[in-house]
Amino acid sequence: MKLTEKTLEQQYLFHGRIIQVRLDKAELENGMVVNREVVEHPGGVSVAALTDKNELLFVRQFRYPYGETILELPAGKLEKGEDPFEAMKREQQEETGTTGKDYVFLGNLYPTPGYTNEIIRMWACRVESWGEQKPDDDEFIEVECIPLDKAVEMVMENQLPDAKTQIGVLKVAQLVKDGKL
Repeated sequence: MKLTEKTLEQQYLFHGRIIQVRLDKAELENGMVVNREVVEHPGGVSVAALTDKNELLFVRQFRYPYGETILELPAGKLEKGEDPFEAMKREQQEETGTTGKDYVFLGNLYPTPGYTNEIIRMWACRVESWGEQKPDDDEFIEVECIPLDKAVEMVMENQLPDAKTQIGVLKVAQLVKDGKL
């Protein structure tokens, strides 16, 4: 098996501020033609910022699609042409008021590969300095510090439903355990 699909046709159905939606026709390896719905997303960044007391910085904010307030690691959308590392540092400063040091790349996360091309690039760091938050005009967030061990418990008890947050917390816990952060 080749495990590939050949794009035959693309039709854009929606162009928004953040996403584009298209309907593709694709040919499977057995010759069958199927429809594929695709949400194009510019990608995002996330940071697991750890204090000198081994507390992770979280942001609490209302997430409209779910209709609820969620506790998650600081994150944001990439702007067109923006360097992901610089975007992550910008988001960290805007959302938490902190800058970091000793950044470690945690990898790329594909949050929902069944219908979107979004990639979240993830980092961890130690907090170097504290300053003032500068959230976007449409962002209303509260910062919380949670001990790393407690954050791991929260992941395991399904109290942090956000995928990037779960992965970030568990990867940071392993890095700290291994003495690499």
